[in-house]
Amino acid sequence: MRRMARWTGGVWAVLLLVAGGCSDGPGGSADGGGTDGRTEGPEAGTRPDGSPPDGMAPDAMRPPEGGTGDGRVPEGGFDARVPGCLTAVRTIETGREPMRRIHVATDGEDRDGCGGEAEPCATPAYAVRRATPGTAVVIHPGTYPGGWSVDDLAGRDDAPIWIGGAPGEDRPVIQGGANAFHLIGARYIVVHDLEITGTSSNGINVDDAGRRDDPDSARWLVFRNLDIHDIGGSGNQDCLKISGVDDFWVLDSRFARCGGGRAGSAIDQVGCHRGLIARNRFEDQTASGNAVQCKGGSEDIEIRANLFVDPGPRGVNMGGSTGFRYFRPPLASDRPNFEARDIRVLANVFVRPTAAVAFVGCIDCLAANNTIVNPQNWVLRILQETTTSGGYEFLPASNGRFVNNVVYFDGSVRSAVNVGPDTDAASFEFSNNLWYRHDRPDRSAPPGDLPVSERDGIVGEDPRFAGSDDYRLSPSSPAIGAGRPLAELTVDMSWMCFANPPSIGAYEGAS
Repeated sequence: MRRMARWTGGVWAVLLLVAGGCSDGPGGSADGGGTDGRTEGPEAGTRPDGSPPDGMAPDAMRPPEGGTGDGRVPEGGFDARVPGCLTAVRTIETGREPMRRIHVATDGEDRDGCGGEAEPCATPAYAVRRATPGTAVVIHPGTYPGGWSVDDLAGRDDAPIWIGGAPGEDRPVIQGGANAFHLIGARYIVVHDLEITGTSSNGINVDDAGRRDDPDSARWLVFRNLDIHDIGGSGNQDCLKISGVDDFWVLDSRFARCGGGRAGSAIDQVGCHRGLIARNRFEDQTASGNAVQCKGGSEDIEIRANLFVDPGPRGVNMGGSTGFRYFRPPLASDRPNFEARDIRVLANVFVRPTAAVAFVGCIDCLAANNTIVNPQNWVLRILQETTTSGGYEFLPASNGRFVNNVVYFDGSVRSAVNVGPDTDAASFEFSNNLWYRHDRPDRSAPPGDLPVSERDGIVGEDPRFAGSDDYRLSPSSPAIGAGRPLAELTVDMSWMCFANPPSIGAYEGAS
C-alpha cells in the first residue's frame, strides 16, 4: 500500500527558483495554434498578481495595519516598509484544500472505482476525466503516456481541480503524443509538479474551445513547478501553448528546448489577458523563436523575476504576427486593433539573448529594471509585423518604455535598438538605464544611437555585479538608488521590494 502524501497548508509548496547568478522575422507563426476561438475583453477589478478572484473576500487582500517592527515582511505578504508592495502571490488555490483525491500510479488499473490510495488508476487521462470540483488528481512517480485531451474540465472558485505530482515525491513524467495533454475550455484548474517531454507539437496546450461568445471559457488557471523540455524540435512548437486564456499564473517552472528552426516559444500566448509569469527559468532556446511571446490581442500580462539563459532570438516578444481569425477578442472594423497592449517585463535577468525584448506592434508596453548580460546582436527591437489591411486598422508599436535597465554588453552589439518600418519609435521613452560595454568601457554609449534621447542615463560606469555569474549589485555599484520610481514596480529578482527610488537592474540594493 502506498503511503498517502500529506497535504500541507492548503496548497502545495511553492519553490522560489532564483539562480545567482518564432522566427527572427515574424514573431512566431500566423496560425495562432490551438483552437480557433476568442474571449471577450477583460473585466475590471481582477488581476492575477494578488487581487482576489470571484468568491475571495477583498478584505483578505488588504495589508495588515502597521509592520512587524523588525524589518520582516508581515504575514500576508505585504512589506510595510514599501507601501503598496505585495510580496505574496495569491492564486485560486490559496487557502483551498482538496475534498477528494484520485490517485494514479504506473501499477494501477483504469476501471470504475479506481483512484483510492491502495487501488489507483493507471493513467492521468482516465483520472482527470473523472475529476469534479475540489478533486486532486495525485500522480505518483513514473512515466505516463501523453496525447490525451479533456473538454470543459471545470472546478469552482471555492473548489479548484488539481492535476499534478504528490508532495515529497519525484515529479511524474508525461511523455509523447502531439501534446502531453490538451485542456479545452478549462476553468479553475491547477497544473503542478509535472515533467513534460518528448511531444511532437506542444507540451501542454490550453485553449478556449472556440467559444467566441463566452468570456469564461478558459479562465482561472495556475501552472506551477513544471519542467517542460525537449518539445517538438523542427518548427513552431511550444512548451506551454495558451490561447484565449484569461486570469492565469505561470510560476516556479523550467522551460528548455521548445520548438526549432527559429520558431516556437517556451510560453506562447495568443489572445490572453491578465496573467502573471514569475520566478521561472528559461534556457537553451537558441534554436527557437522566443522564450515568452504575447500576441493576438494579449493584454495586461506581467513577466516578472524570471531567469532567461540563452533565450533565443527574442527573449520576450511583446506582440508578434497573428492570423486575423485568431485574435481574442476578435478584430474590430470600427476602431484600431493591436497585437498586444500593457505587457510588463520587470526585474528579469537575461543572459546572452539575441535581443532581450522586442516591442512588436505592442502598445503601452514596459521593460523596466531588467539586467541584460551580453546580448548577441541587439538589446531591444521595435517592430511592426501586423499592419493595417483587409479592412482592419492596426496601431503601430508605440508608447513603449525602456527604463531602469542594466545593459552589460560587448562588441557583439552593433546597434542597441533595431527599429523597423511602420512603427512609432519616436513615441518611446528611454530613461535611467545603465549602459556598460565591459570590453571597451570608453565605448559604452548605446551603439547606433537610440530612437529618442535618453533621460538620466548612466554610460560607462561598471555596474559592479557581486560576481561573474552573480548579477546582484555590490555595495559600491552606481546602480544603487539611481533608478526612476515606477508605479508598476513591486518586487525584484530576489522577491524583495524595490526601494524608492529603486536601484537600476533586476536586483534592489547591495548583495
